[in-house]
Amino acid sequence: MTDFSKLNIQDLPDNEGNNQTDFYDNFRVKLNTVEQFPSLYTFKFIVKADAEKLSEVKSIFIHPSTKFAEKESSGGKYKSITVETFVNNAEDVIDYYKKVSQIESVIML
Repeated sequence: MTDFSKLNIQDLPDNEGNNQTDFYDNFRVKLNTVEQFPSLYTFKFIVKADAEKLSEVKSIFIHPSTKFAEKESSGGKYKSITVETFVNNAEDVIDYYKKVSQIESVIML
C-alpha cells in the first residue's frame, strides 16, 4: 500500500485578491521577454460551435490587420479560433485576454 503521509499538498490559488494580478504581472514579464513589440500576435481560443459566441469573440478584435481562422472539432461541438492581430505592447495582449475571458464558455490557449 502507498504511504501518502509524506505528501505535501498545497491549496491551489483562487482568483481572488492578488493572485490574478500576480498571474498577469508574470505573464507581462514573459511576454516582454519573448516577444518584440509592436508586432502581430496570435491568439487561440476554443468556443462552443455557437454563432453568437464566435461573433462575441470576433467583435473584440477590431484592428484592420486582424485575421481569423476557424476549425471545427471532429464532433462539431466546438470551433477553434485563431486570431492574428496587431498589438503595441504586452498590455494590449493582456487586455484582449481579459476581454475574451468575460465571454462564457471560451477556453483560452
